[in-house]
Amino acid sequence: MPFGRLEPAWNVAAMNDSRNTDRPAPAAPSSPSAPAPAPARSSRIAFHLSLAGLAVAVAAGLIWYFAEDGAPQKAQAAPVVPPPAVTVSKPLHQEITEWTEFTGQFAAVEYVEVRARVSGYLESIHFTDGQMVKKGDLLFVIDPRPFQVAKAQAEAQLADAQAKLNNANRQLERAASLRRSDYTSQSTVDDRTQDRNVAAAAVEAGRAAIQAADLNLEFTRITAPVSGRISSHRVSVGNLVSGGEGAGTTLLTTIVSLDPIYFLFDMSEADFLAFQRAAAEGRLQSTRANDITVYTRLFDERDWSHKREGRLNFVDNQVDRGAGTIRVRAVFPNPDLLLTPGQFGRLRLPGSLPYKAILVPDEAVVTDQSRKIVLTVKDDGTVAPKVIRPGPMELGLRIVRSGLDPDDRIIINGLVRARPGAKVTPQPGTITPDPNH
Repeated sequence: MPFGRLEPAWNVAAMNDSRNTDRPAPAAPSSPSAPAPAPARSSRIAFHLSLAGLAVAVAAGLIWYFAEDGAPQKAQAAPVVPPPAVTVSKPLHQEITEWTEFTGQFAAVEYVEVRARVSGYLESIHFTDGQMVKKGDLLFVIDPRPFQVAKAQAEAQLADAQAKLNNANRQLERAASLRRSDYTSQSTVDDRTQDRNVAAAAVEAGRAAIQAADLNLEFTRITAPVSGRISSHRVSVGNLVSGGEGAGTTLLTTIVSLDPIYFLFDMSEADFLAFQRAAAEGRLQSTRANDITVYTRLFDERDWSHKREGRLNFVDNQVDRGAGTIRVRAVFPNPDLLLTPGQFGRLRLPGSLPYKAILVPDEAVVTDQSRKIVLTVKDDGTVAPKVIRPGPMELGLRIVRSGLDPDDRIIINGLVRARPGAKVTPQPGTITPDPNH
């Protein structure tokens, strides 16, 4: 490729000479003795500069014209950037049951405050604090001697009444015999009859006194009224125990049953109404059916074990006016005695019958002002947003009520690299449910 016309050096010199001849010659000196003028220095300088410029131009042209391999240099095109990569997957489509969770507290089916029925000094304690006891086990003994004396007195009073009754019967028989012979009046017979009835009543009173003495003597031995775990003893040996039926009776200890065990929780009025509506429409069992299967777990447990399966067995008859909640109760078996009354836990109650649901990761749902959307990828790699109506979480995934088809490919990873209407490079992924949620 030519770089311009290069003039030979002699042409450059000739041009300089011609330019010099065109100019008017300077006037000759007037003195005849002056020497002849030397050659012009500008012509030599121009000649050498022309040679140097020619060499530099030729070298630069050769370097530009030939590449390292001897081929002509070609311009390189800008690299093409592929669309960003994202992970896509079809929504999970499987049969589920929606669950509603509540926080509640375990309670004993049977709870007893052990108090004395007679007063006296505590003589002995026959259990270890916190142990399991069975119904009828001996717990406390109150000094029985005063009650033994009271029983002996009652027995003596009964013997006296019985003797009087025997005498009254004999007197009545005599009066009746004399009356038949007309040796006595009828009023005498009536008096003897009254004396006999009074004596008979005294005998019955004596027998009742003995029964009362027997009961009081029996009450000095305090036994467990139910089976369960006993608390600590509240009164030590030697203390005076106040018994009876009043408010001043002495609390000795408490017993709670453990197997089975109740779970109590409060349901809001809105949730209760939703359950009632669903039951009325046939979409759910009635909460008052006492046959709804529920599950519970403690706060240090992640999964809903089927070993903790129970039944909903009670719904209160009215909503609390102050709190706007209604009390609900479930019962659970507790063979390992792990569940303790007063302990808090979580319960889940079925909120629907089994049905086919569309599930997506909660991270794939994007908020667009007041709407919830997911980004889908078409066959040509174009990102297309879809507005959805989300539901609750189930199996660690978000239920999609509407707006999404089972065959849609949604972006589950790389949302920050996707823009609606832009192209992406889809890579296959998998949505995995978590059965512990």
